[in-house]
Parts: sequence; structure tokens; C-alpha cells
Amino acid sequence: MDYFIKRRPVTYLVALILLLSAHGVLAEPERASWALAMDNDILALGGKDQDYTYGFNFTYTGLAAKRGWYSLDAPLGWIDSVLGVEGLSSQGVSKHSIEVGMFGFTPNDIEAADPLPGDRPYASLVYWSNAREQLDARQGVAWKSTLAVGVLGLDLVGQVQNESHALFDSTPVRGWSHQVSNGGEPTARYTLARQQHVATVLNNLEVKSTVQGSVGYLTEASWSLSVRGGRYHTAWSSFNPELVSYGEKSSYTNSSLSVDEHYFWGGVSVKARAYNAFLQGQFRDSTVTLDRDELRTLLVEAWLGYTVAFSQGYRVSYVLRGHSSEIRQGEGDRNLLWGGLILSRSFR
Repeated sequence: MDYFIKRRPVTYLVALILLLSAHGVLAEPERASWALAMDNDILALGGKDQDYTYGFNFTYTGLAAKRGWYSLDAPLGWIDSVLGVEGLSSQGVSKHSIEVGMFGFTPNDIEAADPLPGDRPYASLVYWSNAREQLDARQGVAWKSTLAVGVLGLDLVGQVQNESHALFDSTPVRGWSHQVSNGGEPTARYTLARQQHVATVLNNLEVKSTVQGSVGYLTEASWSLSVRGGRYHTAWSSFNPELVSYGEKSSYTNSSLSVDEHYFWGGVSVKARAYNAFLQGQFRDSTVTLDRDELRTLLVEAWLGYTVAFSQGYRVSYVLRGHSSEIRQGEGDRNLLWGGLILSRSFR
């Protein structure tokens, strides 16, 4: 059983929040929000300790995400300008957000200390990213670009997992020394998504579609259809579960409104994936990797969740998410399933 909450990880997280707060991220006068998300296969209610096994991230939305010394907004803006993305909306960039997190993958047999060729390799990412949103309210279109930088193969992700296993007297995970890019390797990814508001049915069922593409440690193109139904007041563009990639963007919302809401949400995405560093490795030699012809190009992902929000600014969400097998055959040929919990707060 794999819980990630442990004394040291919580200390890291508290230190991060205090650091951001000290630099004005959590206390600026403009409308802003933050979110803390935790994914774990055990949250899938019976999920096994394998594949995408856990992850967490902290996301902040507000002007400090653009202004802070820690921001990647300048290089992201440069890339957007070169690609012609900047200025797609006459309203300009309406929201900036910053996200920091980590997540990890394991094979099926976590007790084996030897390499396990044919199964999913151990892999991990610790990352930092910035995102920009451009909203064209008249056309019902929102563009979101993201630049993420990070490090593959750090010991931290495996240490957190083993510390949590020790806390709950669970089986030690013995194979992290065989993870992809073991010891650390820099990596990056640029993502661009176009969201289209499709329709609002009976005033309480919202439908939107999204086309997304990315280049980097995950290189892929996708199309998704998502719905949200119930009592909601936040903008359709502020809620983005279709943009998730494993542990990234799993906080879902960048709304700065403090309102009472409760709604269900779900969707499906079809992905055409050309490259996955968590399976294929990057430039460094790794003990276990898979070749491109051992992986499936087309994947189907689906999710179902529920959110409750309060006028004091807090909101809580739960999601069940999974996608089809990434590996063509052998031990690693299995579907992925995990659950997630998200706590967020908006400031008036």
C-alpha cells in the first residue's frame, strides 16, 4: 500500500508553501488561488501499487506567478511569441499559474531488487512549470500554454515511497536503483491546448472539447470531450481536468472566485503518443527501458469526479482516472487506474 504522506514530504511541502508565502505568492491583494493535489493508486479503491503509483503537486494562480523570481513566465512567453501563440486572443493573457510537484512509476513486482525487463521501468519526475491562459470569451475559446522543466531519476521520489511504506509497515520497494535516468537528468516539455466551449444544456450541464499537443518528455497530440454538471458558477475555462498528464496539472482548477458549488465532472480523451521518456528513457543509459515499437501509439483516458466548493473559498474534489495500456505485450501490458484528492482555496 502506497501513501505518500510522511513526515519528511510534509516538511518539504510546508517549507515550500512558507517560501512562496514569504515572497507574496499566497498573500497578494489581487484575486488568486492555490491548490494541493495528491494522486495515489490506493485512492482508486482497490488499486494496486504499480504503474503510476503516486504523485503530488502545489499550484498557484495569480500575478505573482508572472512576477516572481522563481517564474518561468519569461521563457514561456518567448516560446509563445516565436510560435505565434501570444496574441491569439485580443484580451491577452488573462491568467498566470505556477506549479511544482513530483510523481513516480513502478513495475508490478516491487519486491524484486533485480531489473525487470518487459515490465514498466521505475521512473520519476520532479518538476516546476508555468502556464498562461488566453481567453476569447466572444468565441468561447481558451488557449493554455505551459512550460515545464524538471529532473528525471532523482532518489527523492523513491525515498518518499519507501518512507511511506515503512510508516505503514508495507513491503519495501526494492528496485528504485534501476529507474530511468537514475541519479538525475534534466528534462523539459512545452504544451499548448485549445479549449472550446461546446454547449451549456439546461443551464447546469456544460460541455467542452480540447485539442492539445506537447513536445518534450511526453510528445503527443490529444483530443478530449469533458462535461461538468450540477451547481457551478465558475467559468468553463477555469476547470481543466482534461489537461492532466499523470501528476501534472492534477489540481484541475485555476478559479479565483469564492462561491458555493457542487458538481460532478467527467470526460474522455484520445491520445496519439510519439514519445514517453518514463518508458523509453532519455539520453542517459538506463537499466530498463522499452523501445518505441513495444509501445502503443493510441491511448484512451477517462475520468469521473465530484467537487464541493464553499463561499469561504475552499473546495475539495475527488477523481477516479485511468487509461488504456501503454505497453503492447508482456508483463507491462495492463490498464492504469488511480485516484486523486484535491484541496484548493480562492482569495477574493
